Amino acid sequence: MSIIHKTTMSPTKVELLTAWLPGQPWYAAAQRAPELSRVGGFRLDDPEGEVGIEFMVVRDDAGDRPAWYHVPMTYRAAPLDGAEQALIGTTEHGVLGQRWIYDGAHDPVLVGQLFALLQGRAEPQAQSVSDTPDPSVTAEVAGAGFEVPAGAAEASAVANGPDGTRLLLGDGVALQVTRVLRPESGAETAGVRGHVSAGWRLSEDDETRGRFAVLYDTVS
Repeated sequence: MSIIHKTTMSPTKVELLTAWLPGQPWYAAAQRAPELSRVGGFRLDDPEGEVGIEFMVVRDDAGDRPAWYHVPMTYRAAPLDGAEQALIGTTEHGVLGQRWIYDGAHDPVLVGQLFALLQGRAEPQAQSVSDTPDPSVTAEVAGAGFEVPAGAAEASAVANGPDGTRLLLGDGVALQVTRVLRPESGAETAGVRGHVSAGWRLSEDDETRGRFAVLYDTVS
């Protein structure tokens, strides 16, 4: 299980995201600097114990109305080869030293563990507490389950759009990482094979849930 160090990061994750988000196609408050606060998320463990994996939700109050963004991130002790375009930034961790922080949709370690979560082989962890499972995070799969396509953690193509990031995984399967979070409607979309749902805070007194990632068929 990952250890959450009570220490400093400079710059902080929110500061890095404040600089990074305006360049993303799903960022809604065009021409305005983000006004971010952390309002939810969870972690997954890297079986090798080398890469930090976090799914963070931030609220942005820069626009005409609040928006909630989901940013999966990985934390590495060295640069990830071939992922320069996915680098959110670098930071100095008070215990671990320099860390490279990546958009996790482009990191095969995070993608692999997201599949493990969908298959019931990984247990979601609390965002800010060490060695503490988070049972509020759920993974549901249609039918009896699914087989992970060979090499699925290394997506053949990654495309960013206004609502999310689409990873083509081969064998007619894709993974959609939701970026602009909305409450679950309860309606199911044709072709969906599974999804990961979690909660976040809308305000100090109100919480909701939604889908952080959806696995679906690309061919019928």
